[in-house]
Amino acid sequence: MNKTELVKELAKHTDLSQAKAAEVVDALFDAEKGMIANQLRAGDKLVIPGFGSFFARKREEREARNPATGKTIKVPAKNYPVFKPGKTLKETCEK
Repeated sequence: MNKTELVKELAKHTDLSQAKAAEVVDALFDAEKGMIANQLRAGDKLVIPGFGSFFARKREEREARNPATGKTIKVPAKNYPVFKPGKTLKETCEK
């Protein structure tokens, strides 16, 4: 399912127009301004009971090797997003 299909399904299952459903999807999932991205950027965890949790992990600075040249380079530390599915979501997928 892509974003357009998600918007259509959300509109179908609620009393929202497709335009309003698109606003809701963007408010949650937009990579720059969405609620999930804002929580992760602030270093906070977003927990949706039964569904799962979104949080950021820190990857420490490390050394890596350029496979083309063999030269060692430093890869800077960075944060990356993580999603951990909740128990109910895991059980639903197993059925």
